[in-house]
Amino acid sequence: AYIAALAQSVREHWQREGRADKLVMSFHGMPERTLHLGDPYHCECLKTGRLLAEALGLKAGDWQVTFQSRFGKAKWLQPYTEPTLVALAGGGLKSVDLICPGFSADCLETLEEISQEAREAFLHAGGQRFTYIPCLNDHPAGMRALASVAERHLQGWPTAAPEATALAAQRERALAAGAAE
Repeated sequence: AYIAALAQSVREHWQREGRADKLVMSFHGMPERTLHLGDPYHCECLKTGRLLAEALGLKAGDWQVTFQSRFGKAKWLQPYTEPTLVALAGGGLKSVDLICPGFSADCLETLEEISQEAREAFLHAGGQRFTYIPCLNDHPAGMRALASVAERHLQGWPTAAPEATALAAQRERALAAGAAE
């Protein structure tokens, strides 16, 4: 339901504003070491991006997943959003739509860091059109998706800790996705 809600939101945006040359899906970053420790977050972000692209009928070069909001000296999940936008503009890409599928509602990170700062970086690097697609916020499809999750879990919220075999499987997926041993 969540992917369908995101896809509906993007399609509605495209109907109102037109479609850019590329859709960038920016997720909140995490230190890269979390991937190496077996955390599935990175894989889930890539999966969400792929599922959204499929729902929208996008080809491989029409979309990209990036990561935002890094701080400190540690290496974070990549590719980083702002440098990616600068590189895209520098490579001749004229227009980009950007959505933050990991956020259900807009906040300081999406409204300032992405909608303002990332926009400025893209345009300053030679891009001509940057459009931020708002989070689902109170979009009816988003509300239905949240209600569906709440209803399902109110019928018996899973409380068991992950089993060792599930953690091992997550670690193997992370290694297959490029995590270091």
